[in-house]
Parts: sequence; C-alpha cells; structure tokens
Amino acid sequence: MTDTQIPQTLEALSARIRSQFSGMTPQFQVGARYLLDFPNEVPIASMRKVAAQAGVQPATLVRLAQSLGYPGWDDLKGVFVQSLRQAPKAYADQARKLMSGKKSGDALGRAMATQAGNIKRLEQANAQRLPIAVQLLSKARQVHVAGFRASFAPAFTFQYLYRLFRPSVTALRADAGTLEMELRAIARGDVVVIIGFAPYSQEAMRVAQAARQAGSRILAICDSVVAPIALDADCVLVFSTETHSFFPSSAAAVALVEVLIEQLLAKAGKQAIDGIAQAEDQLHRTGAYLSTK
Repeated sequence: MTDTQIPQTLEALSARIRSQFSGMTPQFQVGARYLLDFPNEVPIASMRKVAAQAGVQPATLVRLAQSLGYPGWDDLKGVFVQSLRQAPKAYADQARKLMSGKKSGDALGRAMATQAGNIKRLEQANAQRLPIAVQLLSKARQVHVAGFRASFAPAFTFQYLYRLFRPSVTALRADAGTLEMELRAIARGDVVVIIGFAPYSQEAMRVAQAARQAGSRILAICDSVVAPIALDADCVLVFSTETHSFFPSSAAAVALVEVLIEQLLAKAGKQAIDGIAQAEDQLHRTGAYLSTK
C-alpha cells in the first residue's frame, strides 16, 4: 500500500474502517469501534490507556494500525491529533472533569454524572449528521420506525412525536409475529428509521435488509457508526449508552430523538404547527387527557 493510499484525514480513516469492519478479527473490531466512537480520546491518551479503555491489548492496536495501512500506532494517532486541532473544543473534556469529581460512595452522583456525559456527547457526535438526517426524513414519501426490546422506547417516542405533525409515519412493531407482513409496506422513496444498541436484535437487521431490498433509505440511530444496522445506512446518528447500572442506558437515545424531532418541526414550518394544534385539540375532545376543570 503506497502513502497516497493511506488515509490522511479522520473522515477517510473512518470510511476505511467501516468498509473493512465486517472482515476484521473480533479483537480488531473491538479496537476499531473504540477509535470511531471516542475519537477525541485517542490524541490525548497513551496507546496503553486507549487499549485498556477499548478492552484490547496494546499490540492489537499496533496491528490494527498496520492493517489500515499505517507503519505503526503513532502514524494512525497522528490522524486523530490533526483532526482534534481542526475541531471545536470537545465536550469530552468537560465530561472527564465531571466524572473526576465523583465520590466513591455517591452512587446517585455517579449515575447522574454518567448520564450528563452521555447527553453532552450528543452534539459532538451528531452536529454534522443531524442536518443530513433532517433532510433525508423531510423528503421521504413515508417514514417507517423500528426499535425492538430495550430500543422500543426511543422508537416509540420518535413515532409518537413525529406523527403529531406528520401523518405519514408508521411503526414497525412486529406484534404477534407480523414483522414480515409489516415490512411489505416499505417502498422506494421511503425512509426507514432503525434505533438500536448492543446487543443488537435480529429483528432490526431484518428491517434493514428489507429496506435495502425495497430501495428505501435508512437512518440508523444507534450506539456506534460500526453497529450492524449502521454499516449500510444512508445516515447514522449516534448516542452513548454508558451507565453504572447493569443495563445500557437509553436516556441519550431519547434525548437525541427529541432533538431530531425539534429540528424536523422547525424545517416543516407553519403547516406542522397547525397539525400539532389539530392533534392536540382532537386529543382533548376525545377525552384522551384528564380535564383540569
């Protein structure tokens, strides 16, 4: 591999990792995923610390760098250093300060600090991707939304809020084993929104495959740009699931969905506001809400 073929920018490096990810060894995948999910950690940490945080051996990172075309780790790290110099101040520094002030016995404080860090990372990770997602959804003929098991909550939030001002939004729920039947409604010109985080569900992959076969576009909202549902997506929005609990947190996923809906509303304009007013009025008239009188 010649020097001209070695990725010189973080964008080019990310593209190469995504294209090679499915063929990587499991340990390479673990290391590559960390590099893409936490790019602002790489320039400021030693190789040993990056390896420890990723959950691999330092030698794995060296071999990963070489497999991507670099002579060694320092050359790959240089791409991240250059990107950090060109990027705005990262929220990761603020999150690190917040976490360093925790008390060992303060479980609630640790939990809140972690959730705050998850929320703060959303802008850093999605500032450039959100406008693409808004444009993709705004032009869609129909929007289908899928999220299974623990990912159902953010998927339902997306579908419920978006449908308040856009009728052409449907949920792919797979109730009573009807997923295959629901997938028949996906067509060219549609956008399928798939929300998920590790461990990824088989149903989510079936939705992604059906969307591609139908010629539909895919928006993946997930925990990594190399998540299975993200590898073949047209646009990817990412959130962190870090938690001190026993189960990955979906708080940042819900927050990201709410931000996306807000931007979709802003783009839709006055017609969307009229739609919300009509929906709200109907909910009151049909007795969906308790009367305050």
